[in-house]
Formats: sequence, structure tokens, C-alpha cells
Amino acid sequence: MPSVTYFKPAGIPMRMLEEVCLSVDEAEALRLKDLEGLEQEEGAEKMGISRPTFQRILASARQKVTDGLLNGKAIRIEGGDFELALRSFRCTEGHEWEVPFEAMLAGPPESCPKCYTSDFLPLQPPGPGRGCGRGRWGRHGRGGGRGGC
Repeated sequence: MPSVTYFKPAGIPMRMLEEVCLSVDEAEALRLKDLEGLEQEEGAEKMGISRPTFQRILASARQKVTDGLLNGKAIRIEGGDFELALRSFRCTEGHEWEVPFEAMLAGPPESCPKCYTSDFLPLQPPGPGRGCGRGRWGRHGRGGGRGGC
């Protein structure tokens, strides 16, 4: 999830603003393509979707962001069909384990759950084949939203 999920024009009260809703998968497509500079094929692979689906999500996201910026609308990021990723770790003894996204909010683990060493490193996020379909980033927890976007 992005750390900031709401943007609004300065100096305009919220009650007077129209809103554009960007789904989390649209925000992720923008991040992969425009911020990380990945090709569409690479972005689609990271999201576990086809390249044409990635293109459709990206086009929708760009249209919404442009509408918000040029027409003075607030932009809200929420909802969509996604899953939050597990974070993987490996200790110096070779033990590997995964920590759910929700548990990572409290901070990283203090030690390996098998040998209790505090000498461990995070592994790369899940790669292709470990995702679960359209707009899903990993395999734990369902994304949601208010359904109004």
C-alpha cells in the first residue's frame, strides 16, 4: 500500500472538491512503469498479469491522474483486487520464513523462529509465478476499499 493515499489541491475545502478514485493496482502500474521505468512486459510480470491487462490498467490510471491534476480534483487511492505480499527472510543457519504484511507493520522480526539467531537478512519479494492474478502483489490478505471508487 502506498503510504499516502489522498491528494488534494491546496486552498480548496474538501467539501467543494470532486474526487477521482485510483485503485491500488492502478497506482502500482504507475509506480512500476513511470517511477521504476520498467517496460510494460516487466511491469505485467511483476504484477502477475498479462501485458494487455497491464496496458489497460496503466491507461486508466494515467487518465484518472490527468483528470485530477488538470481539473483540480482530489485523488484517492483505494480498493481494487490485490493481495498484500509476505516478506521472506533467511538466517545465517539457512532457515527461511515468511512474515505476513500485517505483522511487518509492527516492525521486522527480531530473530529466526527456528534457531533464534538475530543474524538474518530479508529476501527479495516474490517473483513471477508466486503472485495470484490481476493486480495481486504476493499471496496474503485481501485488499479492499469502500467500494465507491
